[in-house]
Amino acid sequence: MESTTNLLHISLTQQPAAAAFGKASLTPSSQGYQIHVKAGDELRSIQKAARQLDNLGLTEVQLAGDWSLEAQWAFYQGFINAKRFSGVNFTGDAATVTRLQQLVRCYSFARGLINQTPEQLSPELLCQHAAAFIQEVAGDGKVSQQILLGEQLQQAGWHGIYQVGRGSDRAPALLELDFNPTGNPDAPVAAALVGKGITFDSGGYSIKATEGMLTMKCDMGGAATVTAALALAILGGLTQRVKLILCCAENLISGHAYKLGDIITYKNGTTVEIVNTDAEGRLVLADGLQLAGDSGAGLIIDAATLTGAAQTAVGTEYNALFALDQVLAQRALAYAAEQQELTWQLPLAKWHQQQCPSPYADTANSRPVKGGGAGGASNAAGFLSRFVPNDGQGWLHFDLAAAFNGSANAYWAAGATGQGIRTIAATLLAELSA
Repeated sequence: MESTTNLLHISLTQQPAAAAFGKASLTPSSQGYQIHVKAGDELRSIQKAARQLDNLGLTEVQLAGDWSLEAQWAFYQGFINAKRFSGVNFTGDAATVTRLQQLVRCYSFARGLINQTPEQLSPELLCQHAAAFIQEVAGDGKVSQQILLGEQLQQAGWHGIYQVGRGSDRAPALLELDFNPTGNPDAPVAAALVGKGITFDSGGYSIKATEGMLTMKCDMGGAATVTAALALAILGGLTQRVKLILCCAENLISGHAYKLGDIITYKNGTTVEIVNTDAEGRLVLADGLQLAGDSGAGLIIDAATLTGAAQTAVGTEYNALFALDQVLAQRALAYAAEQQELTWQLPLAKWHQQQCPSPYADTANSRPVKGGGAGGASNAAGFLSRFVPNDGQGWLHFDLAAAFNGSANAYWAAGATGQGIRTIAATLLAELSA
């Protein structure tokens, strides 16, 4: 890393740009550049200016002057890109810099994993990378794990993951990781995190168009998000036992792939007719949610790049939140706001379980229309709610509409964003300390 004395210094100012620069939000200073912060939109104006600096070709800068933690994090989010997760030298006291470095560590892990090509990242490798990262963060003696592959899934009764992934030459996989810092093997499991890990989604026989398939390396974003969130919570002082469950598969077409009209019978007895092989995320999460319920965890959080309908509803700057437990949902929204991660609650009621009827099974996995029809994101959440304990009390579902950008915009480089990691980590820490 270059000496910080030789780097361009980036400072903040509340003053508008000099008349010669018009309404510019970024102007030269004696040591580098100054960002003219827009009142009422401070963090976004900082992130936008950082994106402009990256577009100028700068690879490393020094933040100088008076910066809050959130202002520095907004700058980092705008400055980095898919090829470079470093280059921002933070400022402030030791605690602030340490926290920012923890965020960089966890977000870089998730972004790097999500941005990997489908050929680089098989379901088994995804499980291995996630387990290794948690082991590295947690230290010795606190983590145990089990990975089930291929036919082992079917033998264990995890039919959703098996059926979705059996069309690929690379076996589907289920990671069950146990973070237990108590040292007591009989300690109760306080929480379980469940992540969708579809390492590539062709849509299966309900095949996607090229433009829809191009970015489907990101469909394991939920698995990366919950892994990074657990790591961030551990770095933040998590002391209770938590299970990490990743449901991983490639959704491909072959003579051995699952088909439209198939019926999957789950461990809890629920039968599901396949009317859309591109509605596969909910099929693998159903297994993970049941395993989470079996752990006895009082708090269950799942995260997934689940539906295009969520993006249609909230755009790509917000994540969508679903819950039957409305008191918990309101607390989660407050945690998201504290962490500066845009999150919006969409409707979910018990009757959403009935929105995908089937004449042959208890439910279909979607509606046989484009995008799952009206209310598709809520219907998907309703499907998931069939597989959680306690009538959904203690359960949160994040549909990660903001997890990935197919192309750059004024605030984000192309690729993974990591949005949702801070919210889930904060939820873990707050709920388990209550």
